[in-house]
Amino acid sequence: MSFGASPLSQVGGMTASSPSRTGRSEAAIRSAYQADLREHCLLLIEIAGRLEKDFVSWAHACEIWEVVMELRHLRYFIAVADAGSLTVAAEQKLHTSQPSLSRQIRDLEQEVGVQLINRSAHGIELTSAGKAFLDHARTALLQAEAAKEAALRSAHLARPTFALGFLSGSEIGLLPEVSRILRKDFPGIEIRLSSDYSPALAKALMRGKLEAAFMRLEEHMGDLAFRRVRTDPLIFVFPNDHRLASQEAVAPEEIANEAFLLPSNTAPAVRRVVLEFFAQVGVDLKPEHEVHNVVHAISMIASMRAVMLLPAYTKRFLPDSVTTRPVKGEAPTLDLIIAYSHANTSPILKLLLSRVGKLGAAPS
Repeated sequence: MSFGASPLSQVGGMTASSPSRTGRSEAAIRSAYQADLREHCLLLIEIAGRLEKDFVSWAHACEIWEVVMELRHLRYFIAVADAGSLTVAAEQKLHTSQPSLSRQIRDLEQEVGVQLINRSAHGIELTSAGKAFLDHARTALLQAEAAKEAALRSAHLARPTFALGFLSGSEIGLLPEVSRILRKDFPGIEIRLSSDYSPALAKALMRGKLEAAFMRLEEHMGDLAFRRVRTDPLIFVFPNDHRLASQEAVAPEEIANEAFLLPSNTAPAVRRVVLEFFAQVGVDLKPEHEVHNVVHAISMIASMRAVMLLPAYTKRFLPDSVTTRPVKGEAPTLDLIIAYSHANTSPILKLLLSRVGKLGAAPS
């Protein structure tokens, strides 16, 4: 791998192998070519703006950049600079002979046009030009390696990826089945998971950061499409030694005088359903506190001996000190949906949507 000839050597249709001009010697042609090259090079530098500092003057660079500088020259130079000795670099780092390495460094200096290394019996020392050149050489090698890696990655089929969001807690029941479905048809797939509240998942979908999300139906979803996965009933949750624990099911009227907790606006869908439910059954709800997530709810229920309505899937998170009971009569419910963009034509998304029925049967 090498830098190759400078693109400047092709300015204005000129190349190093341009046809000779009739009646002119090879030296004259070369001289004319060098003059034209320098003129075009300086013109481009004037247009682009000069770098304030560099390891050689721009004018001099225009004289020598048509010469091929190979990456191996940079590797040799860096090895010598790091070792502080031509002999050590040759024998321990490059596994070549010292005379051969010396010749390569001299060739490099000839191409650059300045002395890069001071040689002595005690080793080598970089000149000021050599120190400046070293920084550029390291950068060039790093960029060359990066270019090689990029080329290798693009030469292979890209590993399929799918960015998938879950309403916090729902992934416990859904993810095993989702993973099984996707990996069956896309064995090497990388599933990038995100767990959050539904409003945050909706925003991530609209911004293109997620390709699909299992979430609640939100009021602000833009033009997102969705399909229902399942319907979650809400259940009463309270301490296991609460007076309501003796009942098989709890009527909403029975909690009218209990300390009641309400979901905060971080879970607007659940909050909305709870408020609508109690309004329909005629219970004047006076929530004492609002909670932001299931962990917060469990802590407040246990410490305040409070009651709360939560989706049934949260039962799996509850400690032994907290219990649940179904709602007597018609219980409030919440749909869990899979939301996605209309514009997404991913075959992975298409597969997942075709299996929504199986996902609805997954344990909640």
